[in-house]
Amino acid sequence: MGIISFIYGIASYAACLVALTYAMGFVGNFVVPKSIDSGPAGAMPAALVIDLALLALFALQHSVMARPGFKAFWTRIVPEPVERSTFVLFSSLALGLLYWQWQPLEGMVWSVENPAARGALWALYWAGWLTLLLATFMINHFDLFGLRQVYLRLKNQPYTPVPFVKFAFYRVVRHPIMLGLLIAFWATPDMSMSHLLFAAATTAYIFIGIFLEERDLRRAHGEAFYEQYRREANMILPLPRRKSARG
Repeated sequence: MGIISFIYGIASYAACLVALTYAMGFVGNFVVPKSIDSGPAGAMPAALVIDLALLALFALQHSVMARPGFKAFWTRIVPEPVERSTFVLFSSLALGLLYWQWQPLEGMVWSVENPAARGALWALYWAGWLTLLLATFMINHFDLFGLRQVYLRLKNQPYTPVPFVKFAFYRVVRHPIMLGLLIAFWATPDMSMSHLLFAAATTAYIFIGIFLEERDLRRAHGEAFYEQYRREANMILPLPRRKSARG
């Protein structure tokens, strides 16, 4: 069972790497065969409905499978060591379906012509993805994507939860992974209607996801502990916090 779980975890992680790497080209409109604006524009309102349904499917899958209540139910069906890998795999498949069936929309919101400004926006775009990547290693990249769980199962060692950390980005921002995604989705020199729909819908979902995640974190770590962390670090924007009257 251990070696099968480990192979499954590696395969799920590989699928996630492919999905996330493809996302860079999909959102940025380069290299990949199907991007956010490639192909003929779909007929309205059918294209809009399809795109929103694809985004809603991913959001539903991602939110439901991440909740502790669902995990407790799900681990009655799948072995606990592969629960996270299964979540990662299903998320990757949902993204793959979105890339495949996405329908571009007609219209351009803005297009920056100035070369320096375009370069700055592209630099910001890549800074967003880099922020996301670095933030995963500032907690535990391998636990986040299910590899640590299947490795411990392979070694026949019990799983121990990763402790809550306030390291690097997490000292000033509670959700740097989400910050990286927001930067990557909005920093573009060419904002089409398709891109705007994607960015706006994912932004709405990101803040819903943050609300759900913080509710779970309060329950897991205690209301007093997490409220203290909320006072120490902003939710998204890395801005300095005002010192209290007590200093």
